[in-house]
Amino acid sequence: MSALTDDVKNLITSAVSGAGDILSTAQSVAKENVVKAVQGVGTVATGGIQAIDEVVGSGVDALIDAGGSLTDGVSGLVRGAVNGAKEVGVQATEAAGEAASVAIKEGSRVGADLGVLAVSSVKGAMEAATDVGESSAEIAKSAVLGSIRAADEIGSEAGSLVRKALLNAAALPHDVIDALLSGKTD
Repeated sequence: MSALTDDVKNLITSAVSGAGDILSTAQSVAKENVVKAVQGVGTVATGGIQAIDEVVGSGVDALIDAGGSLTDGVSGLVRGAVNGAKEVGVQATEAAGEAASVAIKEGSRVGADLGVLAVSSVKGAMEAATDVGESSAEIAKSAVLGSIRAADEIGSEAGSLVRKALLNAAALPHDVIDALLSGKTD
């Protein structure tokens, strides 16, 4: 899927360098490329998750390389990836968790602020919930868990940073985040 990576990176870099709307560009690039990749792969269950990994990972790389807004860019990438995944039959909650996880892992690899990535990922996933007609709470829960799981794999300091950022973000559903972090999920 290296051609997919190149396409995503080129389109995101062009938007950043051209001072375009990075949020909508990242969203449309992610959605289109997830759909194209899955249709080319032919197996939704495996191909969908692989496409999300590739698109979100290369999108985060491109944003960082080009100096684009991680807040808007990651939110757009996650929203677009979830929209594209849903269009080709991948469960939206699974797509949200995977996209958030990849954003954290890739961001860590290049030294990005993991708190910003986590909050932006959850925000993008919640916006995607509206687009695809899914429960915002369930998609947020999946994105929160994906972010935390990835951060914990990186290390306890990263996990703590992500938890703190998610709890302090005004735009996120604190009842969902508090329940997940306290272990009181239903």
